Amino acid sequence: MKISYIKYKKDTKSFKIPKLLGMEVFEIEDPEKIDNKIKELKEQNYTSIIITNEIASFSNDLINKYKRDNKINIIITPNKRIND
Repeated sequence: MKISYIKYKKDTKSFKIPKLLGMEVFEIEDPEKIDNKIKELKEQNYTSIIITNEIASFSNDLINKYKRDNKINIIITPNKRIND
């Protein structure tokens, strides 16, 4: 099982602990490219992808393509608030 995390590059609060533990945390500069990154990770046999809700809101494929795909699990987590 391969797991990855995806967050917006300007989001400095999310996924700090997974990154410190050495897990793969991908940062994307353009939120509009989230569908490309998910496709890329799926092609690399990632089975679980955890993304922030901020990035998820830019995806067209989350529901249309991956909702019923048994080979990949996409988990959407809330962003850390900037004021925290």
